[in-house]
Amino acid sequence: MMPSAWLPTTPAGDPLRMTDCAPDLDALREEVLWGLGQPQKELPPKLLYDAHGAALFERITALEEYYPTRTERTILQEHVDEMAALLGERIQLIEYGSGSSAKTRLLLDALREPVAYVPIDIAREQLAQTTTALTAAYPQMDILPVCADYTRHHALPTPTRPATRRVAYFPGSTIGNFDPTDAQVFLRHLAALCGPGGAALIGVDLPKDPLLLHAAYNDHEGVTMAFNQNVLTRLNRELGADFQVERFRHYAPYNPIAQRVEMHLVSRCAQTVRVGDSAFSFWRGESIWTESSYKYAPPAFARLAAAAGFTVAQVWMDPHQLFSVQYLVVR
Repeated sequence: MMPSAWLPTTPAGDPLRMTDCAPDLDALREEVLWGLGQPQKELPPKLLYDAHGAALFERITALEEYYPTRTERTILQEHVDEMAALLGERIQLIEYGSGSSAKTRLLLDALREPVAYVPIDIAREQLAQTTTALTAAYPQMDILPVCADYTRHHALPTPTRPATRRVAYFPGSTIGNFDPTDAQVFLRHLAALCGPGGAALIGVDLPKDPLLLHAAYNDHEGVTMAFNQNVLTRLNRELGADFQVERFRHYAPYNPIAQRVEMHLVSRCAQTVRVGDSAFSFWRGESIWTESSYKYAPPAFARLAAAAGFTVAQVWMDPHQLFSVQYLVVR
């Protein structure tokens, strides 16, 4: 892997420089082979986000059934000035899983003299497009994109001006994609990265009616199904697999004991699939677990944050208590 890559130009005509730490195909292949070899076959969620997967996810966020994005946006619109005041002046904002950075613009517009914005995402094409747009919209601020698997530690680019504090931004309830043990490890990394005086602003989905959750992850248009199945198309294209996508169906039940939605691809028949030189047998009804989405009540998330070195200092929720945005400070 090269430490950086030059991509298309900015609106000013300068080359767009991106720190490129994305995993190479050998690393992805190793993870895929390991996951498919487990008793419960699984794939890392990051594989969902190639260029087509990222575009499908943007469609998901606009679906009527998918409440998290619009609810979080409403919370931000109503409380962003208070959030910005707590985050402070001249900060460096580091966003994990930045996607299109659409909600982030609300926060950037409210911040006072932000020094730098560091969007981190594994979808290189989308990250390049977003960075180009943000560079034009915020010329006074360093936009320092990093293409990487944010679950792994990477050095971050240095802003041209010193910041008063580092703030990690992790919206969209993506913290729920980690199991609780891994979530604690990730939050501990954020606390170390932000350091003394640092902070984090995190979107946390709340437990709710299972019927509402089922609708959100099983939309009637089939966009989430296409998003989930696209991971198999990606494995066929990039790793020489021979998945017949139509032989796997999308299945996303809610597990009320674990308080998580589990996204699976279920084999419709007994079959054998090859990934390169490796063969994997499926029985009818066997699944590949592709993603989880844990839901945390505020006390449960506060305990998780505390174990990672944070204190939850402020929680904002919508009137129906579907979603929360939480402000954490390093202890």
